[in-house]
Amino acid sequence: MMGRSSKAAQAALPHPRTGQLFTSPVRPGSGWPGDQATARTAVAAEPADVVELAASTRTVTQLNARVSVCRACPRLVTWREDVAVGKRKAYADEPYWGRPATGLGPVRPSVWVLGLAPAAHGANRTGRVFTGDRSGDFLFASLYRNGLANQPTAADSADGLMLEAVRVVAAVRCAPPGNAPEPDERATCAPWLDAEWRLTGASARVIVALGGFAWQSALALIRRVGGVVPTPVPRFGHGALTTVTVPGRTAREVGELSLLGCFHPSQQNTFTGRLTPAMMDDIFATALRIGRAR
Repeated sequence: MMGRSSKAAQAALPHPRTGQLFTSPVRPGSGWPGDQATARTAVAAEPADVVELAASTRTVTQLNARVSVCRACPRLVTWREDVAVGKRKAYADEPYWGRPATGLGPVRPSVWVLGLAPAAHGANRTGRVFTGDRSGDFLFASLYRNGLANQPTAADSADGLMLEAVRVVAAVRCAPPGNAPEPDERATCAPWLDAEWRLTGASARVIVALGGFAWQSALALIRRVGGVVPTPVPRFGHGALTTVTVPGRTAREVGELSLLGCFHPSQQNTFTGRLTPAMMDDIFATALRIGRAR
């Protein structure tokens, strides 16, 4: 993998769909499809900045912009940018986003889908969560079969994908080495997740947690926003379902939110048959039933 000093020598390459030229990593405000940041967007350079900026964020557009330029975790910044410069051979002629991935979907969803972190050659390349890798292919195909997406594929951030009633979010916004963010990196990123919930979670009836880490992140989120988690603490499993109480909801909603577990659509799970298309389809069918019942 190339070092940080090599980024300055990166030649601009054409976006695979639009043909517009971009350097890697992509500069904020340079025209990348879906980029809501500008050169003036406030940058979080350390954990305290994340806390301050997340708390002061008032719109989803502002949140997306601020998340996408975050530089608060030095190890993750170095990794995501080195990957963007070094590239995988199959994508050597494409620019890499090389920045944090924001949430995707409507701002008033009934279903929240929570994942772990962007893939190094998926969202870190395409600039959109769960886009450009096989995990995303598996996820969006299931959403499409359940009527929650307008197309079954997700290739890049300009492919026309639109979601219905579901918002997809990652607990950690930068691609981590070995797909394993450190505990301090998870903690640093948490205020962004809290802000996303504050701005888009009021309409959500269920959180679908993709994997054990997402399950734990969802429980931690619920506690941070003042919710009540059952005792004993619910354990993750595919199809595991628990109900938690979240403050700030209307009397009609009775303050209840469902947490639904789903195996992560990683290649390890999908190639071995641990997670099949039918199994994931059943999860989203259940999530839709919950959403419509409340």
